[in-house]
Amino acid sequence: MGNRILQQTPPAQIRAFDQEISAVPELVKLTLGEPGFDVPTHIKQAAIQSIHDNDSHYAAAAGKLPLRQAIATNLKQRYGVDYQPDGEVVVTNGATEALTASLLSLLNPGDKVIIPTPGYALYQPLVTYTGAQPVEVNTRADGFVLTPEKLAAVIEANAPVKALLLNFPVNPTGRTYQQAELAALAAVAKQYHLLVLADEIYGDLTYDHRHYSMVEALPEQTVLISGLSKSHAMTGWRIGYLAGPAALVQQIAKMHSFLVTCINDTAQAAALEAIENGQDDPVKFRQEYEHRRNLMIEALTAAGFEMATPEGAFYLFAKIPAQYGDDDFAFARVLAKQARVGVIPGSVFGPGGEGYVRLSYAADEADIKVAMARIQAFMAAQN
Repeated sequence: MGNRILQQTPPAQIRAFDQEISAVPELVKLTLGEPGFDVPTHIKQAAIQSIHDNDSHYAAAAGKLPLRQAIATNLKQRYGVDYQPDGEVVVTNGATEALTASLLSLLNPGDKVIIPTPGYALYQPLVTYTGAQPVEVNTRADGFVLTPEKLAAVIEANAPVKALLLNFPVNPTGRTYQQAELAALAAVAKQYHLLVLADEIYGDLTYDHRHYSMVEALPEQTVLISGLSKSHAMTGWRIGYLAGPAALVQQIAKMHSFLVTCINDTAQAAALEAIENGQDDPVKFRQEYEHRRNLMIEALTAAGFEMATPEGAFYLFAKIPAQYGDDDFAFARVLAKQARVGVIPGSVFGPGGEGYVRLSYAADEADIKVAMARIQAFMAAQN
């Protein structure tokens, strides 16, 4: 009596593995992308004021107009792109709902969607559920980034291709794209008339250079997906947004209204305050994440791990010890049981992730220090 496609789709593997190891006593979790900060006080006060003002009725399906105006203004200031608040911006229930509504709105059964891997574990099942076909591209040989040469080759080998789902900074590797690299990918997407779904939820957390958005290079073919979960430590508030050409966004807005009706008023009041008066909040968080990243890199390198330095987000993607081969699940289970440190096996992120584990340095610094000491002791015993 159920949906056959859904029945054949495995549950979200990140959450499943996190739950599997959660029973380990005194486990320090570096598993989930959960910012280790409180929501800034001025944002919470805006939410409280919203409640006192009885702001508790149905909002416009696409989001309250002042919030959409603030999002459009922010995108103009950051990337120099012009979006009309009415018709080209939608406030969503987190970036996940923005992505889901976009895929359901824009894909048809049989359409092919390129997904660079390792990548966020929800992309492949969401694309599959629409009846479209994921085309996973292993980026491991290219330092975990998608090159324009490989993109063109994959398009030619799988023609016709409808869309590219590009996430950067990348979850799980922390890799991202410089302006020239992004322009080169955009040129290929333009040549082959690809729709680009750009998941840039970690765009405020780029360390060594400013974040360049795909909308700067290819606004006419790009739907930008972002939100406040990572930038303002608001994961539980479920505030995301999308922006793009009116012809695409109006269809997505229709699907969005079918899925959730509208976003709750109090969260929108908090989001408006975050965007209008909270631009310094991500700067403070980013500085702390960079400190934690460096602390973790130093400790893991001393323990014998190999990894690329993340340029954004708050994850490290580390090669597991040689004696485990590519069995990252086995290593992650042993690490949880013997060292009492929780990490995510790299293979849940698709081809190219085998033999790696993802560690989140969004955790509290004290927990990170305990986890690093335990991993070093574990590795010393292994050796």
